[in-house]
Formats: sequence, C-alpha cells, structure tokens
Amino acid sequence: MTVTEAEILKILAEERNMRKAAERLFLTQPALSQRLQSIEKDWGAQLFIRSQKGLTPTPAGELVIQYSNEIIVKQEEVFETIQALNSKVHGTLKIACASIVGQNWLPKVLKDFVTKYPDAKISLMTGWSSEIVKALYEGEAHVGIVRGQADWKGKKIHLFRDMMYLVDKELADIEDILTSDRPFIQFKSDSDYYQEIQQWWQRHFNHNPKHQIIVDQIETCKQMAVNGIGYAILPSITLNGEEKVNKIPLTNSEKDHGLTRDTWLIGYDSSFELRQVEAFVDVVQDHARCLYDYSNGES
Repeated sequence: MTVTEAEILKILAEERNMRKAAERLFLTQPALSQRLQSIEKDWGAQLFIRSQKGLTPTPAGELVIQYSNEIIVKQEEVFETIQALNSKVHGTLKIACASIVGQNWLPKVLKDFVTKYPDAKISLMTGWSSEIVKALYEGEAHVGIVRGQADWKGKKIHLFRDMMYLVDKELADIEDILTSDRPFIQFKSDSDYYQEIQQWWQRHFNHNPKHQIIVDQIETCKQMAVNGIGYAILPSITLNGEEKVNKIPLTNSEKDHGLTRDTWLIGYDSSFELRQVEAFVDVVQDHARCLYDYSNGES
C-alpha cells in the first residue's frame, strides 16, 4: 500500500461521505470511487458498505484503515527523523590522533564536542603520526590529527605550533650540556621527530650525548625529567607550567624563531562533507585559536 492509498482510506473513514472525502482529496467523486474500487481489489475484500447514510467500514475495512493510519504515523516519524538529521549532528565520528595530542590536547576538545553534540558518537584511535596516515588510507578514520611535516595530498588544516624545550631539574642553559654527565632521556617517536632533534643537536654540538636513556612513551620521558633523572627535549603541548623544572627553548641559529613542532588536521574531502566532521572541525579550530591567542599573550 502506498502512502497516497493510506491517506485515501484515512479520509474516507473520517468523513464517511464520498463527496466530502473527494473535496478533501481534491478529486472528483467518480475518480475517488474508482480509486476505492482499485484498493478493494488489491486487498481482495470490500472495505466500505455504501448506503444512503454514507460509508460504513466493514470488519476487513477496519483492519485496513488501522493499518493505513499506522503507515501515515510511521511516515511522519521518519520524516521528522530525517529533518532532525539535517539539523542535528548524528552518526559516529571516527578520529585517528597522534598520541601526544590525544593525551594532552584532544580531551578538552572532545569534552566540548560531546557537550555541544550529545547525539554524536566518537571512535578514537591513537598512535604515531605515520599510523594515523595509514588509518586514513585504509578508511579506518574520517579525520586524522598528525604532528610534524604532514605528508598528505588531501585536505590539510594547520591547528597550532608549539615550541620545543630542553627540560631539566639542574641544567639552566643549553651550553651546560657540554660539561654535564646527566643522561639525555628520549622517547620513541616517528622518524621525522628524531630527525629534527638530531639536526638541531648536530648544529649545536660536535658529539653525541654522553649518556642516553630510551623510553617507549613521552609521558614516561617527561616524568623521568621532572623527577631529576636526566634532561629531555619536550614540546610545549606536554608542559602545563606546574612542573618544577628549567624549561630552555631550543634556539635555532638558522631562523629567527626557535625549534617548533606543527600539528595538522587531515582527511579526504569527502569526509569533511559529513555533518559530524564539519561540527568537529569547528570545535577543533575554536580550541586551536584559543591556544594561539594564549601563546601570543592575548586574553
């Protein structure tokens, strides 16, 4: 049964009169009578008894009329749901995020997102930036947040840039490394991060660190430096200002500014057209602007 047929039976049951029903349906009485005969033929049963008093539903007619009303109600519910989908943010937002951002910056972003869009669901995976790019290629995420030099051919939005610091309880100047026996604590990361640090080191020193400690997580690296075990090179995104350590910016003699690390939002154009992704991008960019204003001393 089509929705139009359901509406015809609903109005006939309400009016109990062919003329009045025809007027409501903008049909002639002969056309309405022909439509009713066609519907009854499809059901294989008489649905109304016609008399001088009007139309009276048969037992079969009562069942079909009830079914017709249910169809109309269901259509209205589906229509309202579709309208809600156009005005609200629904669906699952699949994010792949560099671990350092996922641990230190993204939680505040997601808190605002779920508060603003409670009907949306979130799927989050974290890892190295190279793993994030792979996840996008394989369709495991709508958008990715990566660090460093983002080798991505699709859409790419710059979020923020943070400074790199040498962090230590004792060292107060970069040159103090030359006379110190303290170990250099490093964490495993993507090759481009190591490359940037190595290039900076080679520009400033003629030899490798005297002692090194390699850990698997950046948070472990930070805690070891904060507890005085050695010095580490950490991005400002990991430092909240409460650490009782010396923070020495890594200056770069070849440039006016110090050594920095960029964060990017990447994805395919088709993903950015999704409503939940559009909403996420808006929230992310608001937070990125706030971070930029804070780092530049603006209120």
